[in-house]
Amino acid sequence: MQSRSKFMQISIGSEIVLHIVFGIVTLACLIPLWSVISISLSDDNKMRQIGYRFWPVGFSTKSYEFVLAQGRALLNAYGLTILVTLVGTILCVLVVSMYAYILFRKDFKYRKFFTFFGFFTMLINAGLVPWYIVCVNVLHLKDTIYALILPYVMNMWYVLIFRTYLSMSLPDSIIESAKIDGAGEFTTFFRIVIPLVKPGLATIALFAAITYWNDWWLPFMLIEKPELYNLQYMMYRVQQKIQYLAEIAGRLGASGIVPTDLPAESARMAMAVLGMGPIVLAYPFFQRYFVKGLTIGAIKG
Repeated sequence: MQSRSKFMQISIGSEIVLHIVFGIVTLACLIPLWSVISISLSDDNKMRQIGYRFWPVGFSTKSYEFVLAQGRALLNAYGLTILVTLVGTILCVLVVSMYAYILFRKDFKYRKFFTFFGFFTMLINAGLVPWYIVCVNVLHLKDTIYALILPYVMNMWYVLIFRTYLSMSLPDSIIESAKIDGAGEFTTFFRIVIPLVKPGLATIALFAAITYWNDWWLPFMLIEKPELYNLQYMMYRVQQKIQYLAEIAGRLGASGIVPTDLPAESARMAMAVLGMGPIVLAYPFFQRYFVKGLTIGAIKG
């Protein structure tokens, strides 16, 4: 054990190099984020004159005032997005974990069929038009909140990730012991398996939450009611509005009919800041399990 601990130790020089490398990587991630925040707090007219800077150019909150002027619609979009993200993430984790679990069980009779079925549909799909027809005419999801949740509940890529995690972290002897003790399948899964694979579940949950939070495609395809616009799609609509007003301002601004000081570029960055805030704050709660879930293979190896 002592020789192994000595083997695991690294020299001070190597530790310094690693700290420098990770410091550079951290800056490479933080500098673009700070640039977005800086632009969102800048004055558009001054940015057009002198270009982008690391610090806000002509400090202004006009972009946030323009975005927040959406008022109740913005709050409704936030609430809807949070609800869809929470419900969708829970359902996705439940469906993915159960599907991966039956693929993990070597005694499941139809294991190969369901593996092939999921993998085949992941590689080959019918296309956009059949997908839209099924969602609208068969499942009747159009203009319902279910349209923002159900299409992302099942993801075969997540299933393969979680199945691999199960095979590397969950011994078959645990399942056999549960059977000997008389535990049923659902008891084994929810009371024995789930508590042992929290890092893998957290990894899938984080992937699913990011997918739901950043989604604008589903409302673009399936939603026409403004009260069902999620945050990302609403910001997409606001950006379209900004582009339209900026175009009209360029044509009619000289006559004074349309204002020419629209916060076009800074408003886009303000929307990005407002959109990424909650999901960035949620990441620290997943980080402990997320890192362990991604490195389980290296630890066991």
